[in-house]
Amino acid sequence: MDGRVKKAVLAKIQETISSTDEISKIQQMLLCHIPVTSLDDFVFGIAIGRIYNSFHYQTRRALKRNATKEEFAEFLDILAKRADAIKNALKQQQQQ
Repeated sequence: MDGRVKKAVLAKIQETISSTDEISKIQQMLLCHIPVTSLDDFVFGIAIGRIYNSFHYQTRRALKRNATKEEFAEFLDILAKRADAIKNALKQQQQQ
């Protein structure tokens, strides 16, 4: 993965971990409109969507193309390694 894209993805992951209040606000607004069976999964999905959007946007902006299969695989590997930290930060926000 290009260094610029990787840096942006890692920054978005860190932003997601340290600023869960925005996700909490999205969750609160949507829950009255969308029935969910698992609040934890719903909130985690919002966080992953934000991070994926950053990966996709930065690839298009920095590289002027879509990500390759290899770059996407590296993105998934980064997400897998940070998934627990993201989930823990989101749970802490819900407990506040």
